[in-house]
Amino acid sequence: MSDDKRFVSPEDVESQVFDWGVLKWQSTPDVTGSDRMSCGVVKLEPGKGHERHTHPESDEMLYVIRGEGEQEIGEETREITAGDMLHVPEGVPHGTVNTGWEPLLLLAVYAPPGPEEQLRDLPECEIVPAGELP
Repeated sequence: MSDDKRFVSPEDVESQVFDWGVLKWQSTPDVTGSDRMSCGVVKLEPGKGHERHTHPESDEMLYVIRGEGEQEIGEETREITAGDMLHVPEGVPHGTVNTGWEPLLLLAVYAPPGPEEQLRDLPECEIVPAGELP
């Protein structure tokens, strides 16, 4: 993929598939050439979520596109729904759970990029090539 790609569709990038959902990173250094941030869509299946974790060297912004869930950031837990924006500073433990009946869709941004590559390298991550359905 070209380092100066400016328009990126979901079909243009691979899917990172986990037992809790799917991630599609549509802006990474490899996709768009951006070295200041990465951005992608996270889909959490109903009743699913991921364990608390940290990103020691990246801030994370999450924007709730659709659905509802529960978000932990540090020692605080809140219900989240479409339209909510969340900031997770680097090194702060956090986790997300879909508490609704439909998929929870989030726009995730890391600054600087890097955590998306760490996710890709996890043994439980299945990579589905660009253009194929997960």
